[in-house]
Amino acid sequence: MKKSYEVLNIRCEGCANSIKKALSPHFDFVEVDLTKEPRIVTVDIQSDEKEERFKEILRSLGYPLYEDKLSSTQKMGLKTKSFISCAVGKFTLDKGE
Repeated sequence: MKKSYEVLNIRCEGCANSIKKALSPHFDFVEVDLTKEPRIVTVDIQSDEKEERFKEILRSLGYPLYEDKLSSTQKMGLKTKSFISCAVGKFTLDKGE
């Protein structure tokens, strides 16, 4: 079943590229909508375990869900991670990977 989530810290195609590359091995369908704010990530999720894995992967890249309850320190740390993920995404986007 396709589910959509509001996700923080996504700014550009580089961010979207990093997210797609990280999620694609685990999910058959991954889409990042850059036209809305907060950004929307849609994936095909078949179980609660897969949904938890989805959230873990996003957080590891610095992209928490909009609904996540985070402290200021956690938000700052995730924003920093997202800058790195974005830069990697831009680099691999430019290289055509």
